[in-house]
Amino acid sequence: MKKIVSCSQMKNLDRHTIEVKKVPSLVLMERAALSMAEEMVKEPGRLQNTLVVCGMGNNGGDGAAIARILFLWGYQVSLLFLGNPEHMSEETKRQKEICDSYGVPETNNPCWNEYTTIVDAVFGIGLSRNVQGVYQEMMEQINQSGAYIWAVDIPSGINGDTGAVMGMAVRADETVTFAFAKAGHYLYPGTSFCGKLHVKDIGIYMEPDDRETYLHCPEISDFKCFPERKKDGNKGTFGKILIVAGSCNMAGAAYLSARAALLTGSGMVKIHTVEENRMILQQLLPEALLYTDSEKNREERKKMWQKNLDWADVVVVGPGIGQEQRARELTAFYLKNCRKPMVVDADALNIISAEQHLKEFLGNHCILTPHMGEFSRITGISISKLKENPVFYARRTARTLGAVCVAKDARTVTALADETIYLNLSGNDGMATAGSGDVLSGILGGLLGQYKAFAMAAPLGVYLHGLAGDEACRTVGKRCMTAADILQGLAAVLKKIEE
Repeated sequence: MKKIVSCSQMKNLDRHTIEVKKVPSLVLMERAALSMAEEMVKEPGRLQNTLVVCGMGNNGGDGAAIARILFLWGYQVSLLFLGNPEHMSEETKRQKEICDSYGVPETNNPCWNEYTTIVDAVFGIGLSRNVQGVYQEMMEQINQSGAYIWAVDIPSGINGDTGAVMGMAVRADETVTFAFAKAGHYLYPGTSFCGKLHVKDIGIYMEPDDRETYLHCPEISDFKCFPERKKDGNKGTFGKILIVAGSCNMAGAAYLSARAALLTGSGMVKIHTVEENRMILQQLLPEALLYTDSEKNREERKKMWQKNLDWADVVVVGPGIGQEQRARELTAFYLKNCRKPMVVDADALNIISAEQHLKEFLGNHCILTPHMGEFSRITGISISKLKENPVFYARRTARTLGAVCVAKDARTVTALADETIYLNLSGNDGMATAGSGDVLSGILGGLLGQYKAFAMAAPLGVYLHGLAGDEACRTVGKRCMTAADILQGLAAVLKKIEE
């Protein structure tokens, strides 16, 4: 599991290394500069004429050290310092003095379009207010220069915690960060300004007993904790999943969710849907059991619903059920009566948003999977506000509702009730297609039926869903991708994981 740190956590780790581990800050700065210079010279053709733009903080010190190293390696390099010299940090002053002693050229009035490479070492992760004035002008010049742009730590103007653009930002081709990636490197829009990201080890580490709440990013190696298939198992061994999905003219949602649950390894899947979907689903998915509501009276129907609930190990409720009276009754019934692992998706979330009293039945057995529109409705917060800091709002929602919150977006954030946060890095924009969320609900249901560590089922399911989308992208491309392609990608990915 990859760990990502916030800006304050990175500063604490840096301070701990210097003050407790007794590693001088200049040593860390030298290691950072050397690691970046080594990346840059892998493409020496771009270094015909390089400008390193430095701010007054320690990011500028990194930049000065990079310029000196490249200069001593024989490359044509110039330094540009921006800001009030009286505000220059002690480490940056020292690095400037070293550059002066070696004769590294400085410029005060660069001709921006003459440079083949520009290094942005102005702000780093310490930026706390919008860029303006001479800094804004400088960033505009860098972005319009036509040079290949490298960013030190993070492109200047990007918020290291949220990925927000602080008024103006440098658009880098490559970014080199140190010790750990920060959330702003991966959250949008910041990630689109970073270009290719390199994370370099410079000697800053977490302590084994460190209890800080970091962001976690699932990786392929995390699937090693998947339970092995029991060789003497039967269809009941691998989970019985009840998919409460579909309505008239919405059979697809039920099919996609149920098919995903089966492909994920579920032993038995039952679809609870409307009678109009019977023929369609029996033809599309004969492997699934089927229960359709009849014309029986309400009390008799609820007895059958309870029988289905008693049968199931896991319940998925919401995909394509609509928001009519039947859907509201279904959602209320399963929320009130189910204490088994439950995925609450799509229309069920919209019904909860409209009937707020249903929130009291949510708990640590529930995984909520809202996309940004549903997330806005269930929290009462605008989509634009949620996108400004999805980590914060996912964490707050999970804590308030006592449930797992999977806030779906280009970078899906999964927040557990204990405030552990997972940021998903798999997937692509081709997955922004109808039915993709239904596939995710089925994957989650399938994993919950087999995977006893409830907390890990959500982040691993989201990651697996993204991997399936990436596999589909390789097969059919982003523009042509459909939810059915993601299902095919899911099968291919799970086969690779098992091999």
